[in-house]
Amino acid sequence: MCLAAAVAGCAVPGGTGGPSSGAGVSAARAGADGRPEKGQGGPSSGAGAAADRGVPRPPAAPLALPGLARAEEESSGEAVARREAAVRAGLETAHRWGLEQLPPRAPQPPLVKPELKPVQGVKLQEGLPPVVYRVPTDRKIVFLTVDDGAEKDPDFSRMADELGVPLSTFVADYLARSDYGYFRGLAAQGDAVNNHTINHRNLKVLDYATQRDEVCRQQDQLEQQIGVRPRLFRPPYGEYNDDTLRAAATCGIEAVPLWNEEAFPDHVEYRYEDQRLHPGDIILTHFRGTDLWNGTMPDLLRKVVNEVTAQGFTLARLDDYL
Repeated sequence: MCLAAAVAGCAVPGGTGGPSSGAGVSAARAGADGRPEKGQGGPSSGAGAAADRGVPRPPAAPLALPGLARAEEESSGEAVARREAAVRAGLETAHRWGLEQLPPRAPQPPLVKPELKPVQGVKLQEGLPPVVYRVPTDRKIVFLTVDDGAEKDPDFSRMADELGVPLSTFVADYLARSDYGYFRGLAAQGDAVNNHTINHRNLKVLDYATQRDEVCRQQDQLEQQIGVRPRLFRPPYGEYNDDTLRAAATCGIEAVPLWNEEAFPDHVEYRYEDQRLHPGDIILTHFRGTDLWNGTMPDLLRKVVNEVTAQGFTLARLDDYL
């Protein structure tokens, strides 16, 4: 007799149908690791939101069951069937997006973020936010970041959610303001929405007051539109000077992530001669469409996932490590 049913009043277990939209891959992830469903509703942030994004509630198993009984329940034929169905559903979702398999799930974020020291990939100056090209970590993780905000492709956001791919975005107001609802949707999925200035100007050629206006006004705008005041800021074109960092610090910016790789729908450009990813690398891409690219944003995400997975890495959320 099913022990879960006995304790819960002989409730009938739920079905194990195939995927629909994001449910398929979410079920696969829940079946594989037994994590609980993320909360529903408005924008969320922090390690919990990123870790649980796209993960639905696993099949009911009462927490009151003692250890032996729980073990027997989870090893039952019903539990095995649920897990197998979840794996099949996940594969169906991956295939629907043109992938052979689900991308590996990111590890749990660290309880304490890595200490930033003046090593390769990190530039430190007293009293200024650190500039980071590579997060110090031994984990085989890398970070996908998406800039600007011109192309608001619903298939891209849905694909990222269904596949469980974490993102950190850096949004410029003049490109995003036509539809901040799109970025609120990303935030609700657990993807961070960060600062990329109001007008996407080359800050390095501007005076301090103008730079501060560009950064701080976008802080205010994102707080109003998304509900969160960002901690991370990326200067347009990667161009900055000490005035940029001083101005950003006055607005509440804690770190300035740049990048070591740039991704496109059909290729990835590497900064270093070995043409390989390294632990902690930050990957740059953009919200762009076929007017500028040889492909769509889903094509871009497929290329990144395939490249990262082929090199034995996993995508994680940058905001959890900086």
